[in-house]
Amino acid sequence: MIKIRRSSDRGLTKLNWLDSRHTFSFGDYHEPQHMGFSDLRVINEDRVSPGAGFPTHSHRDMEIVTYVLKGALAHKDSTGASSVIRVGDVQRMSAGTGISHSEYNASQTEPVHFLQIWILPDQNSLAPGYEQRLFELEKSRGAWTTVVAPKGRGGAVEVHQNVELSVAVLSPQQRFDSRLKPGRRAWLQLARGAVSLNGTMLNAGDVAAITAEEGLEVQARDHAEILLFDLA
Repeated sequence: MIKIRRSSDRGLTKLNWLDSRHTFSFGDYHEPQHMGFSDLRVINEDRVSPGAGFPTHSHRDMEIVTYVLKGALAHKDSTGASSVIRVGDVQRMSAGTGISHSEYNASQTEPVHFLQIWILPDQNSLAPGYEQRLFELEKSRGAWTTVVAPKGRGGAVEVHQNVELSVAVLSPQQRFDSRLKPGRRAWLQLARGAVSLNGTMLNAGDVAAITAEEGLEVQARDHAEILLFDLA
């Protein structure tokens, strides 16, 4: 079964410096039927104005993944980590027993566009941690690249949960099939472009909750970028 949720149905936080679209309940946006999917708890698509951002604030007991679509994001946290996250980078921050961090647009002239993803950890009170890796997705255009996985399998960023995140970049009309592991669920997030998923059209920002499906047939209608979560 594939259940589609359109981009326009997501929650919205709109400030003078922030446009944030919420796939699941977050902040002042609350819908009991959209509290998460398996161990996915938050997927926010954020656009932040030049020089603006999220001042220092704290989290605990959450795996937080940042995926930049355009621009650059400046990160600092209480573990001592300080970095700039750019297109192709994947960052994971384990909040664990408690972490404070800030995220600002690294540019004074261009907006930054990124996804912030929260995953429930497999145990609470982990030691706070930080990891960031660059993935050259263009080299594997038309195929999945696993960017987040337990124990960092295959060179992915490590996540403390039985979740894998893979990304595919597609050219117009490019098509590929993907088999799903028995007994697993999947969440597909279309970051940009337009694709056909098992015959249903998706546009940027649309999502698909996938259960009891043996496989996926994806065909790009435009240049596209897809995130696929493999979940228990």
